[in-house]
Amino acid sequence: MSAFRKILIANRGEIACRVIRTARARGYSTVAVASEADRDALHARLACETVVIGPAPAAQSYLDAERILEAARRTGADAVHPGYGFLSENAAFAQACLDAGLMFIGPPPEAIRVMGDKALAKRRMIEAGVPCIPGYQGEDAGDARLLEEGKRIGFPLMVKAAAGGGGRGIRLVAQAAELPAALASARSEAQSGFGDGTLLLERAIEGARHVEIQVFGDRFGHLVHLGERDCSVQRRRQKVIEEAPSPALDAGLRARMGAVAVEAARAVGYVGAGTVEFLLDREGGFYFLEMNTRLQVEHPVTELVTGLDLVALQLEVAAGKPLPFGQADVSLNGWAVEARLYAEDPAQGFLPQTGRLSVWRPAAGEGVRIDHGLSPGAEITPFYDPMIAKVIAWGGDRETARRRLIEALRDTAALGVGTNKAFLIRTLEAEAFAAGEADTGFLGRTYPDGFPSPAPDADIRALAAALLSEGAGAGWRSNAWLTHPVVLEAGGEQHRLAVRREGLAWRVGDQRLEILARSDDRVTWRADGHERSAVFAIADGVLHLDLGDAVHVVSDITFAPPKSTQATSDGRVRAPMSGLVCAVHIAPGDPVRRGQLLIVLEAMKMEHQILSPRDGVALSVAAGPGAQVSARDLLAEIGE
Repeated sequence: MSAFRKILIANRGEIACRVIRTARARGYSTVAVASEADRDALHARLACETVVIGPAPAAQSYLDAERILEAARRTGADAVHPGYGFLSENAAFAQACLDAGLMFIGPPPEAIRVMGDKALAKRRMIEAGVPCIPGYQGEDAGDARLLEEGKRIGFPLMVKAAAGGGGRGIRLVAQAAELPAALASARSEAQSGFGDGTLLLERAIEGARHVEIQVFGDRFGHLVHLGERDCSVQRRRQKVIEEAPSPALDAGLRARMGAVAVEAARAVGYVGAGTVEFLLDREGGFYFLEMNTRLQVEHPVTELVTGLDLVALQLEVAAGKPLPFGQADVSLNGWAVEARLYAEDPAQGFLPQTGRLSVWRPAAGEGVRIDHGLSPGAEITPFYDPMIAKVIAWGGDRETARRRLIEALRDTAALGVGTNKAFLIRTLEAEAFAAGEADTGFLGRTYPDGFPSPAPDADIRALAAALLSEGAGAGWRSNAWLTHPVVLEAGGEQHRLAVRREGLAWRVGDQRLEILARSDDRVTWRADGHERSAVFAIADGVLHLDLGDAVHVVSDITFAPPKSTQATSDGRVRAPMSGLVCAVHIAPGDPVRRGQLLIVLEAMKMEHQILSPRDGVALSVAAGPGAQVSARDLLAEIGE
């Protein structure tokens, strides 16, 4: 008989949906928790019951352990699945679940505690004989000691939050002069994100790959590994593309790394699903980075190449059953690649994007899997991680999986907010990635000057002028049958066009355009003999047009009032995105220098530094710590 019958999923989004579907398929009742912002979210609708546990900010909802435990008590849940992120690696929460008589579907609290403290974990791994990167992880983690140890270790080196994860609280330091500032910013981000500003240092291994091993253990001491995932394609030390297996490993290296990962897990009495992460150098040496004591975001690629359901295995192990297979039974079949679809604008330094999802059309087809928690009309808020979906493809070989993933991304439409879709496609098409040669520095080398926004060609501008002039939610004109001016803005550039309707066609400048077919979210048109089709959405005078490889955002600004003057010209410093002000480093009357840090804004779990646009004096500060601001809200004003 099962040790539990009703599972509360202490998470949101795609992972909550993933766990709910698997749990319900195996006969468990499910309870979702939701913030007030998520009360109508997909995960809240999929569960048997839903409890709204607090306001939108995660600290008042998904990170509030007592509210989650109260939801379990109210609904009669007898087990908790933490998903990943939020409280999933919080040892105190795991212990609180056990103390409340709830089954915690994860490892023992002590294993979470040891591996959650990167400094303690590294000391424990050194004791267990696991190879580790040279560095410093001592109990004295004050700035003076870290500055001293940094000189001993040498540069470049990594500053890391001891309690960190998800790329937060990490800084790459190229030379000694950069270390004090790196310690201050990493400590601030770690304190804000994890409530613990403790730091450690590690030598930076250049040209390395990030390879992790999936491990699984039961309550009877059986531990196995399920092969590796290559997560080297990273931006700001956050994973972007993952694959299984790794193109850098052969069977021998896989066996050696797998055996070390199993011993690392055994050293902390591990039970359930976990991941041991390593850096792999160019010579085949590998070094322990950390252990994630939870299910990983990228677990689908392991599922696709092993044929195992990791969430189902979590439930079986938590229910007291032994693993139904041994190490010799694990085999890898084919290849799987996953891309993380983020609500962000690559052309603007990957700033998080918020807004309403007008169109959500995930791809489908052979070997394609989309994990998401979305529905059309979903609101993408600044309160949570910017990842909105995972697009995964499997193939009999790596090249088939790569091509399928590119096509799946082309066929996936998410309109209404900016996404990194075009960036993902370009990255998968890059020669180094196609050859299996990407290391952790790959994205920096591939896009040294950033990722530019695609400029709309003349056909796209003509279509935009026609669609926006038709009045599909914006810009209808009573003189649409006469020539009239339209001013469009796309990618920071303005385009002035003369537009006239000619029966069923349009004349835009010198171009003639015919709209051949149109539905609520798809349009087919012909311009100068070239026929094309796209998914689109229009809201508030803005056209989002998805052509597969590229997504264009075109605004009708014909009758729009002039935009507020930018900060670079008049000293008004505005928020680049919606977010939470977590630190203010100036006060009215303070002298400031161009490039000086003024304010730290947190959006979608990342900190963004707002710098002074000029030399001068702080005339005013409009937002203090804890304030929630919207994009373009005034933050401060710098005068001469």
